[in-house]
Amino acid sequence: MRIALISEHASPLAALGGEDAGGQNTHVAELAAALADAGNDVRVYTRRDDPALPECVAVRPGVTVVHVPAGPAEQVPKDDLLPYMGAFGDWLAAAWGGDWRPDVAHAHFWMSGLATVSAAQQTGVPVVQTYHALGVVKRRHQGDKDTSPAQRIGYERAVGRAVDAVVSQCRDETAELLRMGVPANRIALIPSGVDHERFTPDGPAEPREPGRPRILSVGRFVERKGFLDLVRALPAVPGAECVIVGGVPGDPLAGRLRELAAELGVADRLRLVGAVKPGDMARWYRSADVLAATPWYEPFGLTPLEAMACGVPVVGTAVGGLRDTVVDGLTGDLVPPRDPRALGLALRRLLRDPVRRLAYGSAALDRARNCYPWSRAADQLSTLYARVSGVRDRETTGAVA
Repeated sequence: MRIALISEHASPLAALGGEDAGGQNTHVAELAAALADAGNDVRVYTRRDDPALPECVAVRPGVTVVHVPAGPAEQVPKDDLLPYMGAFGDWLAAAWGGDWRPDVAHAHFWMSGLATVSAAQQTGVPVVQTYHALGVVKRRHQGDKDTSPAQRIGYERAVGRAVDAVVSQCRDETAELLRMGVPANRIALIPSGVDHERFTPDGPAEPREPGRPRILSVGRFVERKGFLDLVRALPAVPGAECVIVGGVPGDPLAGRLRELAAELGVADRLRLVGAVKPGDMARWYRSADVLAATPWYEPFGLTPLEAMACGVPVVGTAVGGLRDTVVDGLTGDLVPPRDPRALGLALRRLLRDPVRRLAYGSAALDRARNCYPWSRAADQLSTLYARVSGVRDRETTGAVA
């Protein structure tokens, strides 16, 4: 099958840890690889943000990244990309009129959906949509701090009703999609996966101070990830160090974290590592006693899965995808979001109980391996792609099922 993945701002080639680079980049890259391993021909379409980039990059057998000329060939914040989606869609339509027409197009993020629906209207290619985040949820939690275009929520509703299928990544997102008016029969619950070759319990680990428990947290340096709440919880976990991986040099949130740690008397136990190469992340997970995943909201959350695949228990907030991936009391503990007191108590209890921690880690590894391999996600999506392609073919030919 020929599969087009459209990811307008999140290139699988992008370095992780930048302002607009993170889980979606990883998701698209690993999904493309899994689909190619299953025998598909995959092209990933992302916006050209550097004039030096070639039009096409062969990433691996079966996967090609195509850089679409839409807007200036320079870095543009994702929230400012909306005016270029018309040109993006027109370029896709012209490209799909050539010798490579996809059997299905899978859009990632709402702006990719706009461009893909536009191209599909011109070409008849069926469309599957994954949002990765919903504007209505972002607005609910961030309020006036939400920098999304004002039209986002309305466009997301329109995309959800225009495409052939919508992929939900967790039960919480399914409920949100239904409230948005997406028809139930178009929603497929298919979670992300984790790379079990890279993330394993066996292998080298980052050095650590003997006798000092390590709490690890990973993510982009945005306030909604809850890093400030984690620092506020540290006084309740005496003796433990907190290592945060992510962010970029000069990030304002890093300064706020250090100031808060100093105010609370835990500055000597906070370590900000900054961005880490993807190939080194498993070393950091293996070095930790527990992963703290503390977002205010989270569409899915790849870092808890990566930690679980390394045999590390998770203490996380009971939001979004974490409510699906982390089994409370079995693979980790879930606490209310934005509640440093509950977070600190959960971390202290787990770090003081090595038997429980070992049991959690073993169960987490088993759950990650059995429930979240990328091959499973690719199989489920391949079935969905075949279904929507068949429906579109019957509509086009007038055949009766």
